[in-house]
Amino acid sequence: MSQPTPHQDRRPAESRPQVPPDPTPPDRVRASDAERETVVERLRVASVEGRLTFEELTERSEAAYLAVTRGELDAITTDLPGMGAPGAEPAPMQVQRRFTAVMGDCKERIVGRIDQSLEVLSVMGDVVLDLRGAQVPSGEVRVTATAVMGDIKVIVPDGVKVEMSGYAVMGDRRVLVREARLGRSVPVVRIQAHAIMGDVKIVDDEHHEPVRRALATWWEERKARRD
Repeated sequence: MSQPTPHQDRRPAESRPQVPPDPTPPDRVRASDAERETVVERLRVASVEGRLTFEELTERSEAAYLAVTRGELDAITTDLPGMGAPGAEPAPMQVQRRFTAVMGDCKERIVGRIDQSLEVLSVMGDVVLDLRGAQVPSGEVRVTATAVMGDIKVIVPDGVKVEMSGYAVMGDRRVLVREARLGRSVPVVRIQAHAIMGDVKIVDDEHHEPVRRALATWWEERKARRD
């Protein structure tokens, strides 16, 4: 029979002093990279379940990566159920996948579920395609855009990563979005753009309506100072 060492506590477990839980509130505990990635994965699952739009997914993912404390991370998912909860009904599938303007205008805001690539064609016309309200279970949108003596504008949420390929012949292809930080798992928009004497432009919310965005930021900062 082994003998207890001089420093071994031989008292029954129930009589030993209990280590109290950490009383530090979450808003004062620093978040780790692993905790941030866990929240981003939870947001991705919520998007697959139809609980978050493309814009909400990108905004909250960016907020998660910028969060400093556990309290800030908790606030990002406070209105989402726990992992493994019964799935919500996803938005109806986006049936229309081709958007065309021939010597005219076409303006569409997608709010359905995007499971397949989209096609945009402008021939001496203007097309504006807004993806911010869409549901994107895969976290990736593919768009083929062709502008022939016309203009195409695709509006994406702030914080997404945009990858553009294609060509321009006496035309212009531009991406006006904030660059996503390297190493972060953010939603992606892949654009195959062909501009023939026309323009294909990809913009985020900040570049789409800069004046409105500046006014909204000023108002929020003003309210924060007053509070």
